[in-house]
Amino acid sequence: MKRTWSALLLAVATLIVAGPATGDPGSDKTRIDSKIDQLSAQATQKDHQAGVLTDELSAATGRVRALDGAVAAQTARLDELDRQLGAARTKLGHLDSTIRRQTAKLAVAGRTYRVSVGRLEQRVHDLYVSDNPDLMAVVLGTESFTDLLDNVELLRHIGRQDRRIVKQVAGARDAIADARARTQAARAEVASLARAIGDHAAEQRGVVARLAENRDALREAEAAKRATLNGIRGDRQELLAEIEDLQKQSSALAATIRSSQAAAQTASATTVTPSGSGMLRWPVSGPVTSPFGMRWGRMHEGIDIGVPSGTPVAAAGTGTVIYAGWMEGYGNLVAIDHGGGLATAYGHNTSVTVSVGQQVTAGTIIAYSGSTGHSTGPHVHFEVRVNGTPVDPLGYL
Repeated sequence: MKRTWSALLLAVATLIVAGPATGDPGSDKTRIDSKIDQLSAQATQKDHQAGVLTDELSAATGRVRALDGAVAAQTARLDELDRQLGAARTKLGHLDSTIRRQTAKLAVAGRTYRVSVGRLEQRVHDLYVSDNPDLMAVVLGTESFTDLLDNVELLRHIGRQDRRIVKQVAGARDAIADARARTQAARAEVASLARAIGDHAAEQRGVVARLAENRDALREAEAAKRATLNGIRGDRQELLAEIEDLQKQSSALAATIRSSQAAAQTASATTVTPSGSGMLRWPVSGPVTSPFGMRWGRMHEGIDIGVPSGTPVAAAGTGTVIYAGWMEGYGNLVAIDHGGGLATAYGHNTSVTVSVGQQVTAGTIIAYSGSTGHSTGPHVHFEVRVNGTPVDPLGYL
């Protein structure tokens, strides 16, 4: 941008030195001032966008903090559930060990009971089968009646002892079986509790995961908004720097215009007044789609003539080409100095067929129409300027 305007200012200065009416600094200043207004509006828009993004960032940061708190709270709850689940599983392990020990004891008690019962049954069988012979042997084997009584009592005592042992072993076996049944019931209860805690913990993990996902997505959006805000602030600084540069150029052009006008008044008292009787010819044949004057709150400094793209554009009068090339919103532009402070300009062309310094006559093809620059469709933007000031072209056609 700076190199473009520097080159333009150099060209304007060269034209002023060459002659009093060969440049168009007024048009340049108007364009610069218009550009300043556009950039100021853009800077204001950037301020508004930055304000909106700042508010959105503040809200997003608040939501991220709230989600951080929610994730922390739900994670603490999940940790407690995991602790309870771990305790339940540990208890299940202890109960499984107890059940295994009780099962082993029950097996031993069962074998002991079967042995005891077998011994008792064998003793009863032996006494039954050899009841009288054994009794006679006992009687014959005793030396006194007292010994006989002692032997009979001994047999009875052994029988009672066997029955008592069987009874005790059976009681121990039943107690072990009952204890194992209670342990198994306790294990079933703890297992049910562990499953319930596990299901709750799984659900809680889902809650934590969803909260964390929402928080992370919001953090990404927050980072994107922050990057956008930084970009907007950077653009705003660039716009302000460009505005400052353009303001300096506008001031320089204003001084140039004043100097040019003073030189023009000294060199020639000739002025061009609108006649409306054909002093200039129409550059193209077409309807005027936008007249000279205020448009959308800004000054429209020429007229727009609607023609198809590629239509030959003719010089409106004899003169010298003082500009031929690209210029900002004009797109491909041709400007012609007709002398006596009168100049014409032809904008938005597809291509240019003349060069700066070339002499042209009325009707010379200088360009082909188009829609370059700031244009809404194919047309020719035609300007007439007197001493750099834009006037209504219809007064000269």
